[in-house]
Amino acid sequence: MGIYRFVEHREGERRLRDWRHRGLRVVGLLGAIIAICTAGLTLLDNSDQPFWHKVLIGLWNAVNLVTTLGDFSSFDERQKLFMLGVMLGVMITGAYAVSTLTGILSSPEVAAYRENRQMERTLKNLSGHAVVLGFVGTSGSLADQLRRAGHAVVIIERDPARAALAAEQGYLVVEGDAAQSDGVLAGARIDSASALFVATGDDNRNLALTLMARSLQPALRIVVTATDQRWGEMLTRAGASEVVIADRLLAQAMLAHLDRASAKA
Repeated sequence: MGIYRFVEHREGERRLRDWRHRGLRVVGLLGAIIAICTAGLTLLDNSDQPFWHKVLIGLWNAVNLVTTLGDFSSFDERQKLFMLGVMLGVMITGAYAVSTLTGILSSPEVAAYRENRQMERTLKNLSGHAVVLGFVGTSGSLADQLRRAGHAVVIIERDPARAALAAEQGYLVVEGDAAQSDGVLAGARIDSASALFVATGDDNRNLALTLMARSLQPALRIVVTATDQRWGEMLTRAGASEVVIADRLLAQAMLAHLDRASAKA
């Protein structure tokens, strides 16, 4: 699957916009050269041809020069000297175009922008999916179990390496720090998600993310992990729909293990 890169999306969009502006400047310069060349050749034409014919011949030669077609009409000495100056202008404009336009479209930022545009269309059509914060430890295991159960899963991951790993494993990924910008949560389409799972292992971060998600989507089901009962109460007040207490789960697992061992004995 692909990765929606929240930060690089803006940089890629800026670079692509900059490329368009530079391209328009190059086109403008070429247009100016054609106009100057046409006007100069027309004024230097001493033939008895009608004025409109002189303009047409001048335009023909100007376009031939810019397009490097080379199918010129005959020139007198003055026109040849004038064309030498115009040719220098074309060479300078060509060098400017090469130096300013090449490389931008193939830059990593623009490539990420193009991937983002494709991901935007994919994410736009999502509904009823599960959003999982992170792709390490509990979050990674949770994402795997959700997918095995048939749920569409979107991963939010701030670490580029883990985001790439999740994408390689077939997940839709939004790369960015959800605690720094609510645009990351919006990019994962929490407005149409069935649930948001927050299990970062950091109670403070879990609390901040819960508050942000609840303010963005009041009806969203938010499932959060907490290290103890005190944090569980705070997360509930912050808007968590369900809080999973890690200590309690660990104790229950240990007790179940003891019960199974006793039953075997």
